[in-house]
Amino acid sequence: MVSGKATLRLALGGITISFSPVFVVLADVGPTISAFYRMSIGGAVLVFVAWAQGTRTLPARRHLIAGGVTGALLALDLALWHRSIQYVGPGMATILGNFQVFFFAGFGVLFLGEQIRPRLLAAIPLSVTGLFLIFGFEERLADTNYRLGIVFGLLTAVSYAAYLIVLRRTRVQFSGETPAATVALFTMVAAVVLGLSGIVEGESFGMPNTKTVLALVGMGVFPQVVGWLLISGAISHVETSRAGLLLLLQPTLAFVWDILFFGRATRLVEYVGVTVALAGIYMGMGGSRRPASTTEPLTADQVSAS
Repeated sequence: MVSGKATLRLALGGITISFSPVFVVLADVGPTISAFYRMSIGGAVLVFVAWAQGTRTLPARRHLIAGGVTGALLALDLALWHRSIQYVGPGMATILGNFQVFFFAGFGVLFLGEQIRPRLLAAIPLSVTGLFLIFGFEERLADTNYRLGIVFGLLTAVSYAAYLIVLRRTRVQFSGETPAATVALFTMVAAVVLGLSGIVEGESFGMPNTKTVLALVGMGVFPQVVGWLLISGAISHVETSRAGLLLLLQPTLAFVWDILFFGRATRLVEYVGVTVALAGIYMGMGGSRRPASTTEPLTADQVSAS
């Protein structure tokens, strides 16, 4: 029986993380730096949460390599996604990033012996059709930066899938850690990687005004911590199909916020395209199936990258 409270928490979590790209735009700093502050602030809060729970805040030595690789992939995912947000806006960047379901499923089918389901075969052309409806008639495509943003969005999907694949393969090593302590490790590693990248890129770590400070703090606390804690605490109590549908609140609302807050001009054909693409993503969430002997469901650890 599905818990009504768990469903509500999951929905609130999806709504909370949908504001991630909004904060990125409001922060108005370089993409690597905004990702760095998100990870730094969010990681510090997660360390405090882990400490408050009475768990170890320093990772065991045997976890460092796996945590380092996972955190580095998380950093790559966010750096690409924040660049896509700059060029195509919060809504489209988030929808493109959620195409990770197809790369994730494809990896499982090709390398892990997962069985492909008919719904995946139907989901791929459906999602591609949705993207064509969104971008196929876009005058914005004449803009080089807009095209670059689409590329960054799709690369986000690839890196997001790689992050989830590594997370899934290494998660067993962290079975003795609490979720807060585990994600705190990934988050702080990502912060270090992003900080070093910002130095190499020559980006400024300064916060030019109060709006930037509030946006960066909001991004680190709400989507990165509050949203993730809501989802991770509820997802195991909600049936898979309903959980997948509720988590689509993130890309759906990110598109809505783009229109409401940033005045994105959107035509009817684009609304249809977004609906079709999201339907395809939802179908793709259950598009492959692991053999019974190796089935291991993916939990909301993935939300730390959203």
